[in-house]
Amino acid sequence: MRNSPSTNARLISFLGSMNLAISLLVVVAIASVIGTVLQQNQPYTSYQIKFGPFWFDLFKSLELFDVYSALWFLAILAFLVVSITTCVGRNTPGIIRELRHFRENVQEKSLRAMKHQAALNSAQGVNATQALATRILHAQGFKTRQKTTEDHTVVAGMKGGANHWGYWLTHLGMIVIFLGGLMDSRLPIMIAEWQGNLKPETRNIPASDVPAISQLSDSSFSYRGSVDIPEGNRANIIFQPVRDGYLVQHLPFEVEVKEFRVEHYSTGQPKSFESDLVIHDKTLDAPLETTISVNHPLVHKGVAIYQANFGDGGSELKLRLNSLDNRYASQDLDGKVFRDYTLTSSDQQYKLEINDFRLFNINDMENETGKIDKKNVGPSVTFKLRDATGQALEYQNYMNPLSIKGQNYYISGVRATPNEPFRYLHIPVDPQGGMERFMRFLSNVKNAELVKQSALQTTRNSMQQTTVTDPAVENQIVESMQRLTQQFVTKGSEGIMEEIAAKFPQDKQQSAAEAFMKVLNAALREVYKETLKQEGVTTEPTEKDWLFFDDSLLAMDKLPAYGSPWMIHMSSFKQIEASGLQITRSPGKDVVYFGSLMLTVGVFLLFYVAHRRIWVWIKPLDNNQAEIVVAGSSNRNQPEFERYFQQLQDLFQQVMQQEVKHVNPPTNH
Repeated sequence: MRNSPSTNARLISFLGSMNLAISLLVVVAIASVIGTVLQQNQPYTSYQIKFGPFWFDLFKSLELFDVYSALWFLAILAFLVVSITTCVGRNTPGIIRELRHFRENVQEKSLRAMKHQAALNSAQGVNATQALATRILHAQGFKTRQKTTEDHTVVAGMKGGANHWGYWLTHLGMIVIFLGGLMDSRLPIMIAEWQGNLKPETRNIPASDVPAISQLSDSSFSYRGSVDIPEGNRANIIFQPVRDGYLVQHLPFEVEVKEFRVEHYSTGQPKSFESDLVIHDKTLDAPLETTISVNHPLVHKGVAIYQANFGDGGSELKLRLNSLDNRYASQDLDGKVFRDYTLTSSDQQYKLEINDFRLFNINDMENETGKIDKKNVGPSVTFKLRDATGQALEYQNYMNPLSIKGQNYYISGVRATPNEPFRYLHIPVDPQGGMERFMRFLSNVKNAELVKQSALQTTRNSMQQTTVTDPAVENQIVESMQRLTQQFVTKGSEGIMEEIAAKFPQDKQQSAAEAFMKVLNAALREVYKETLKQEGVTTEPTEKDWLFFDDSLLAMDKLPAYGSPWMIHMSSFKQIEASGLQITRSPGKDVVYFGSLMLTVGVFLLFYVAHRRIWVWIKPLDNNQAEIVVAGSSNRNQPEFERYFQQLQDLFQQVMQQEVKHVNPPTNH
């Protein structure tokens, strides 16, 4: 009874099996596709916005946001390396034996049973036939060995042993690639985290305030991170994203951005950008100056500096805070991007957080024919306004008025969370090109005494056209106008409709709404006329003036949901750009390149080089003649080998009939 395999034998058989290696390679390929399609190492908030809470939590649990550093991915790579190494180690002895053994002990019966074989008669003797067979095989590039016995002689030829080198290079190339990948992985960071020696920072704080436990020295074996450096500034750190935080990686030198340049298409889209860099390295006699651009990095001391993107570097902005509430004063502010400013009022405090400035904004705009075109609408500023409770709204305000269906408006977008689209406030532009008329009109609408006087004037003008002279009726109408105006500026038209829904049955709500709006419109028209008088307009309002009035009411209707006591307008700016650099140290890159070369050469040898064997069995006959059996085999491309063997057979038939001084090899097809 045969003994069952030992545990070690079964383990080696499992690790070296082709099925296991293919299964692991499939998983690695799928993970690589995910890592390519799904942008890696982005802030968690961007993933939450893009995928929603359910898919975000699922992808996060699977570590798909950093696939190549995921524990399961590294484990698969390590297991795959072990599997391939086991496979190579198990098969190498057999391959070596295959390359060393010419199989000159083959039997005649075995040769005659081969698919590619031919029996011939030679006019030469055994020795001459053996010499001719050897010369033919040598001419064909075969290495040969002979074996002579009492009743036969065997000439065994072999070539194409490089095919087996293809096996080694292919498998070892994959091992080298995986080891190179592990060299550039975050395995050291993961180990340091497990040991408690490293902890990613999650707070948005200056790099100088990041604690030592969240910093990496400049002697780190490998790293990949990014940094934005404004023009005229320098940095010796980068930020490595780690899950929902980051690590500060120190560099062995300082990088200064001397100048940043960007070219744009006529539409405003960026065309190309480049940076003039100065490398300050204590080991250099003088600073190293160079220019980098996209796909043209600088490599210094094994550290590659790529031009990745660009952004704002702290532009200086002049802001005008136009009051939307009489409790808050208008004011001017000189601000810088990435700075925070405290805004105070009589009863509340706000924090203004300026987040970004953009010189170009390419938006979809309707042209004169009604079609949608891409258009540069000019500079914009993005900021957050945070109240005392910590709640914040995000705003995007455009500097220049935008033309929409022939009318010009100042545009301000607002949203509560990044995953929401902006809701836009359209403030009409007055004849002087500003928003002063709207602000004056809004202030007048919120002036209770002025509204009362306007309502009284409107009521008296209306009552003069009727027989009603009751003062009580007059007071009731005036109070209604005041109340509706107050409700409109505090809650908008929705607030008025809510009151109507609460006080009137459903079948009366439509007529009540029409009546309320007529009363409100009459009061507001009188306030608007007073606003024009304050500007010095003594004539009757024109059609354009009343169109401005209608646009102003639409804007006032949205103010209750706007959430800011100021309309912040950027009046001028001084742009300061920052060069976005990606800086990497990847010692495993060259290892991966070398492994890829090994893999390429190995695949070529496997597919284009065949391991071939030819045997010539020579048996002596009477009259100093010999019978020969020519047989051959190949490990690949059997149709091509069949044609080759037929040509070789024809050559043997030709030369065995006469003495041949020189043998020309047949042409391969």
